[in-house]
Amino acid sequence: MLVETLVALAAAGGTAVVQAAGTDAWNGLQRAVARWFGRGDTQREQAERDRLDQTAAALQATDPAELQQARIRQQASWQTRIEAMLESLDEADRSQAADQLRALLTDHTRQGGVTGGQAAAHNVSVHAQDNSIAAQAIQGGANISSPPPTTGPPKD
Repeated sequence: MLVETLVALAAAGGTAVVQAAGTDAWNGLQRAVARWFGRGDTQREQAERDRLDQTAAALQATDPAELQQARIRQQASWQTRIEAMLESLDEADRSQAADQLRALLTDHTRQGGVTGGQAAAHNVSVHAQDNSIAAQAIQGGANISSPPPTTGPPKD
């Protein structure tokens, strides 16, 4: 079983694949992801490129009314594939592969405009505890401070 950080990394990988499909970022990300999966095996790398192309084609052919659900399914599929790849490796190779995937995602999300994040097929709950912040997205900044003291009844 993978630790949470590797599951989150796999989710980011799946999201990057789906977000890049059909964009200018696609070719570079597709080659890099296929190379990562191939791990030096050119036949496996080509098979992964074909799978990635099938993903892009499927998303492009999807009716716009159903596109969000198709994107969620594809993201989950690629997350699962990445998790399975990481699980199949021994500890040293897993650590190296995770580092390579992080670098790949950093390089291709910066250059191609693909953003990180996760798509969810079920309900998502976000909560914070102990002076922390929880959010689905924060644009700008965030600050943690104690609420101001109240002096009197609450105002309506």
